[in-house]
Amino acid sequence: ADYIVICTNTMHKVADEIERHIHIPLLHIAEMTAVELKKSGITKVGLLGTKYTMQQDFYKCILENRGIHVVIPNEDQVELVNDIIYNELCLGVISNESKQQYLDIIGDLVKSGVQGVILGCTEIGLLVKQDDTDIPLFDTTLIHAKNAALISIDKT
Repeated sequence: ADYIVICTNTMHKVADEIERHIHIPLLHIAEMTAVELKKSGITKVGLLGTKYTMQQDFYKCILENRGIHVVIPNEDQVELVNDIIYNELCLGVISNESKQQYLDIIGDLVKSGVQGVILGCTEIGLLVKQDDTDIPLFDTTLIHAKNAALISIDKT
């Protein structure tokens, strides 16, 4: 292998540990997302994901170290986002009610001044699409996959 890709946001919490035991690059999902945010001129972004991704530093610090201020939902909204991920999206359940709840949370993030919102869980893109809102959405699943593929093409 030329590099490692961890195809989930939350599991990047162990990326440092993995990197200590491998001798090839790990393509970090937050690093690639930071590049996309910078290309788009985003300096303040909302982050949706599991509560671990939203609340712990393993993801946010990468963005903040690149000059991107990260805003997460309030505590009740964090729990709601997390519950919908684990109790619905991971089980293949897509509901209009949950979609509206996410859109309401995105609306609150917009009111706090964010310029874009990171869909920082591989399943969120199943529920919320760019057509659902005017605020730019950054789907980390797509960002990660496209960049990994481009790196593979560049190596050939």
